[in-house]
Amino acid sequence: LWLNLSLIVKMNHDHDVRCLVGWLPLIFLATQCSGLIVTSYRGSIGAGIHPTFASSPLRSSSSSPTSSSPTALFSAASSTASSEPQPRPIDPASWPVKFPAKSHCSKCGLCETSYVTHVTDACAFLGEGMKRNIDGLEERVHGRRRRLNDIVWDGGADSGGVGEGSLAEEARFGVLHRAMALARGKRVTGAQWTGCVTGIAVSMLEEGMVDAVVCIASKDDDFHKNGNDENCDGSSDDDGWSNPEPILARTVDDVLRGRGVKPALAPSLRVLDELKNSSDIKRLLFCGVGCAVQAFRTIQPELQLEEVYVLGTNCADNSPTPEDAKEFLRRGVPEVDNGKKILGYEFMQDFRVHVKYDSGRGASFPSYERKPYFCLPGDVANFAIADSCLACFDYTNSLADVVVGYMGAPLDSDSMDQSYQTVTVRNLRGERMIQSAMKAGRLEMGPEATGRGSHEKFAMATISSDKLVQKMVNGEMKEQNGMPRLLGEVMAFVITAAGPKGVGFARYSIDYHLLRNYLHCLDIWGEETANGMLPEYSAQIVKKYAETSEPFWNLVESIKSKR
Repeated sequence: LWLNLSLIVKMNHDHDVRCLVGWLPLIFLATQCSGLIVTSYRGSIGAGIHPTFASSPLRSSSSSPTSSSPTALFSAASSTASSEPQPRPIDPASWPVKFPAKSHCSKCGLCETSYVTHVTDACAFLGEGMKRNIDGLEERVHGRRRRLNDIVWDGGADSGGVGEGSLAEEARFGVLHRAMALARGKRVTGAQWTGCVTGIAVSMLEEGMVDAVVCIASKDDDFHKNGNDENCDGSSDDDGWSNPEPILARTVDDVLRGRGVKPALAPSLRVLDELKNSSDIKRLLFCGVGCAVQAFRTIQPELQLEEVYVLGTNCADNSPTPEDAKEFLRRGVPEVDNGKKILGYEFMQDFRVHVKYDSGRGASFPSYERKPYFCLPGDVANFAIADSCLACFDYTNSLADVVVGYMGAPLDSDSMDQSYQTVTVRNLRGERMIQSAMKAGRLEMGPEATGRGSHEKFAMATISSDKLVQKMVNGEMKEQNGMPRLLGEVMAFVITAAGPKGVGFARYSIDYHLLRNYLHCLDIWGEETANGMLPEYSAQIVKKYAETSEPFWNLVESIKSKR
């Protein structure tokens, strides 16, 4: 623009029209330059690019100049400056510093692939995150939204809670094709539980419903080396149970490598580029936790698959890394850190952490150490729980076709590999998955999952005593020892006996995690951002506690007053 004006001034000054002919090429070039600059500037503003991504290859132009356009003439004269940038995966070694969600990145694996260009729309921890994903995709995935008016509360401050026989409801547990039911896996040796997830995946692959399964295996197949295989003597010192590695499983043996729960963040989506380049895979089963499933559902149309099934698990409070998971056991449960081969651990309905380890008698005879929550060091959660898990509002894996968990099941056995789990079927695809496993004799369906007891009182009692919440309010977490073992055992026994059971316990666990995580988001990002991240069902639960529980309201106000 400046050049055009200066030329006009010069021509007027010289009063020589012949100058115009000589300057025409430069005028044309200047016009195209200024047009490109303005277009580029407006395009950046219109695209709403976050400052974090302004200089990164996370977004690329959707249009390319044609050879007959003025822009094409300019491009040809300016080497490759305007050529479309190729998607560049982020190096996993730079996690979490160079990942868009920073410390709140759940390491789902999306950014480690060429699908990194979708991160602002898919990530559960950027922008509106889980609100955008769950509220925006639930109907597309299941054919309808969950019924938000289908929710169970205790019934008042003086109520004894919900009576016997209460079923899981949609507002908390998500879309239900049929009532949540109890189940056990069959014919799966070496599973952490009874093998429900593995049994479903194996059955679908054997039947030919899918060509491949995305699942999390133990890196270098350490799970088999740890004595979980019947033909293994368990002599290895490896503890690969804590080292998750995503695989694109095409055989039953590959799927069996995924047995067992991995308690650290797992990059399930890292195999997406391998999947994209595998022309023989048209039907896929994806296995994953809530945040990974949300990202997968967002980019699913890009995969151009003929059939997609999603098998999810309930999930809460994973460790950031395998080393953090091991450190939790070293500090929290040192009783099993004396050279024992640990196969996994879970936080159970009896208010104890159950650590499963190899007793030296083979996969069918594991041993357990059960330690009350109250005996754990006071600051153990500070490093053992990933920041992303503290900003999660999808405990129940809302967008999966089938979800397997255990919080809504009765604790009817001393052994995880004999206890019931819960199976939630969300749609007709999920029903076909369950029927495949039952027909193959790999899944035994039990009665409908029921529960009873007061969950609201227990949720608030847990929130009020939670060390992470106290840190949000007071600004620090004091390092302290847990209760003496005998006192902790008495506490666990009394609370288990008096507390909610079955589905009632699941309601308690869901509400506690939602409330704690809302307080975390409030503390980190403030009220406007925290409220904007809540899926509609979560906002409904948070609002209920804020209106009816003075202790929760006081916590909210204390955290807000810090900002």
